[in-house]
Amino acid sequence: MSFKTITVKSRVYDQLLAMKRKNESFSDLFERLSKNNIEILQNLRGCMEFDDKKELLKDINEKRKEHRYG
Repeated sequence: MSFKTITVKSRVYDQLLAMKRKNESFSDLFERLSKNNIEILQNLRGCMEFDDKKELLKDINEKRKEHRYG
């Protein structure tokens, strides 16, 4: 098993610590959080219909550019 060291802000550490269950390691917490998010996203897939997907994607890309380049 390999290990990685990460750096987080104190505020983020405190938030993660509050989310961590008793007797749960931070690795277990990260695994639980990432698994939950993947399952949520997988459950959402295909649940919405869009009239014009190309137009939607175009709008999303434009908003991303505005956000990145201000």
